Formats: sequence, C-alpha cells, structure tokens
Amino acid sequence: MPISRTRKEELVAKYVELLNESNGFILIETQGLSVPQIEQMRKIIREQNGVYAVAKNTLIRKALEQADWTVPQDLLKGPVSVVFGRDNMPGVSKAVLKYIKDEKFEEKMQIAGGVMTGEVINSAQVTTISELPTLDELRAQIAGLVISPAQGIVNVLYQATGGVVNVLQAYLDKEEG
Repeated sequence: MPISRTRKEELVAKYVELLNESNGFILIETQGLSVPQIEQMRKIIREQNGVYAVAKNTLIRKALEQADWTVPQDLLKGPVSVVFGRDNMPGVSKAVLKYIKDEKFEEKMQIAGGVMTGEVINSAQVTTISELPTLDELRAQIAGLVISPAQGIVNVLYQATGGVVNVLQAYLDKEEG
C-alpha cells in the first residue's frame, strides 16, 4: 500500500530529527524477521539509547540530504533497516552485533555499513566501532582516573600518620620500660 505524501513528509522529518540527535547510524539488510523479533531488536537498541527504524531508501536519502549528512548511495539498495546511534554509537553497534550473533540471525540480518562522523563506513568498521568502549564505560574510566589520584593521596597521608603514631608509641613504650 502506498504511503501518502503527508506521511512521507512526517517520516522524513522524524529521520532528520533522529539524525540531528545521532553521532552515526548503521544500515542493516534484513529479511524474514517476525514482528516479535523486530520488537526484541528495538528493545535492545533502545536500552543503548538508539533507535531502530524500517525505512524506505528514498525517504532516508531525503532525510540525509536535509540533515546535511553524507548519503551512502551504495548501501541504500534493497530492503534495509536503519539503526540511529544517537549519542552511543559503540554501544548500539555492540548491541546489534550481539543480537545478530546470539539469535543466530546471520542469514536474516547483515550489516551493510553506515555513516559515522560524516564518513561512510563498511561492515568491518561497524564491528571495530562495536569494540570501542560504550559511553557508560568511558564515564567509568574517567571517574576512575579522577578518583585514582585522590585515593593515592589518602593512602600516602594514612601511611604517613601511621608512621608518626608508631614512632610516638615506641617512644612511650621506651619511657615506660
């Protein structure tokens, strides 16, 4: 059933909004997935602050052009789904690849590639991106770097005061003895 012009304009506007919120997106060639399988995929991607959309290639092209993004012409062929990374492209990529592997969907879902920081990326590069730390992992690493020096100072002060106390105790024990 054809989509009305109004609906197409709404979808393009929605995709432009998602692109403006994203630091990249992945294109997935899909076939033969059931509605529950797609819903499970959406849930997993949402948990990583991403958005999964089944989209017409022409509408994605228009949205990319309107949002001033690189249009990966070679990747927009056949039925594809788009996974918008929002602010967590590594986490979203990791979730997508894990879902495909865990569900044994290699035949039904294949990463075509995507776009990140204005550059078209291939499926191997998507895999590489999935190996980067997620936003939460980076935050934890930064917190560890900030806390580590403070913990070191506390340890030095504790050891220094412990040494002074030991010297005083030895002096008192000598005076009593």
